Amino acid sequence: MVRRMQPTSLTGYSALIDAPLAGSVVLFPEPARVAEAARLPVGPVWAGPFLGLLLSIAIFPVVAPRFWERRMGWVSLFWILCLLAPLAAVQGFLPALSAAWHAMLVEYLPFVTLLVALFTVGGGILVRGGPGGTPAGNTALLAIGIVLAGLMGTTGAAMVLIHPLLRSNAHRSRKVHLAVFFIVLVANAGGATTPLGDPPLYIGFLRGVPFPWPLLHLTPVLGFFAGLLLAAFYLLDRFVAAADPPRPKPERFHVRGWRNIGLLAMTVTAVFAQAIWPPTMVNILGQEMGAERLAGSILFLAITGASWLITPNAVRQGNMFAWHPIQEVAILFAGIFVTIGPVLSMLQQGLEGAAAPVLRLTLDEAGRGDPVAFFWLSGVLSAFLDNAPTYLVFFQLAGGDVARLSNGLSRELEAIAAGSVFFGGLTYIGNAPNLMVRAIAAHRGVHMPGFFGYMVWSCALMLPALALITLLFFV
Repeated sequence: MVRRMQPTSLTGYSALIDAPLAGSVVLFPEPARVAEAARLPVGPVWAGPFLGLLLSIAIFPVVAPRFWERRMGWVSLFWILCLLAPLAAVQGFLPALSAAWHAMLVEYLPFVTLLVALFTVGGGILVRGGPGGTPAGNTALLAIGIVLAGLMGTTGAAMVLIHPLLRSNAHRSRKVHLAVFFIVLVANAGGATTPLGDPPLYIGFLRGVPFPWPLLHLTPVLGFFAGLLLAAFYLLDRFVAAADPPRPKPERFHVRGWRNIGLLAMTVTAVFAQAIWPPTMVNILGQEMGAERLAGSILFLAITGASWLITPNAVRQGNMFAWHPIQEVAILFAGIFVTIGPVLSMLQQGLEGAAAPVLRLTLDEAGRGDPVAFFWLSGVLSAFLDNAPTYLVFFQLAGGDVARLSNGLSRELEAIAAGSVFFGGLTYIGNAPNLMVRAIAAHRGVHMPGFFGYMVWSCALMLPALALITLLFFV
């Protein structure tokens, strides 16, 4: 059954681009309708399965790597059942089934089909030669990735450039820092300049923030952040390279898989087109889903199939293409999408919900928004939760008035947007490309750190830069 939505009703669009939990229903006029739509209970105890899954992702790969590799799907399913079984006991079997179906159809399906399409298309673009392989060349490649992330989204840029970065440094014995800096800069911060770059900015665009606003207001912040980290990367990479053999004679620069570049452009265009799709709902087995999201999912699957069929095997072999990285991401985020529902519901209740003590930290004694608190709270929450609804919650706390936020209160909006985007690199689950880059690097023989080990890296790199950003831009 298809029905027209009222013009004032909005469905979640964050699945259209590359947030870790992109696809959550975050654009309802009233946050309480999220919990109602998914029939999820609200309360701290219901966050247990989500926290259990996060701890599993953090601990099992370190203490029981073989078990984790073979049984991560069962672990994810276990935590899903830890939520759905009590929910069925409290509300009944059908409401619990409805909540799971809502999460998988409305939220997870658009998210995973887009990721699969970008992963497949990116693996079909073979770049040989180029600047990578030396400290200066690697730094230049990261800078190029930052620019591309703003144009095609962080996932698209990450999937295209991670292969040439790792290939050009195959002679290195130590490569962990390459992947870590790549995640922080290309898979996260680089998306700060356009609404197509990262889901929170896309949400702001759909809410009425002008399209060029991120470019005008966040470019100085991105320039400062990227400048510091690129300088740190160059010095570290130069130190590491001194102990490794020199780069072999570089190949002539050339690109294979041009038809996949066309498919990549088609994917990015489809993301943007869904923002202007006439709002129509489709009922699928009792759950309403935006027709544009269903059509997008079908198109992304078609793009995946087309990429697989038209790409020569030699191109995929040159990229060491394998399905394992995307399988791991798909399995883990299936569990995250279901179990995170109660957590997002608490957050989206705002100052009236269980998360009120935390959210009130963003307001001073007079009830005005504090840019410093907006920056750090939206950032830290975005590092562990979905950055799209996090952005929207703080957007509403700041007043939700687009004209005032994008003009008179621009510092508050800048703080919310910057926090939601930049902090994504703080954890593996802060943005979808993070886990994908980790899995690809591990598949190519890079000994990637575990969840907490990665956070040691990311905190050491990011927190000093974020502290300086706070002093320069938001105090």
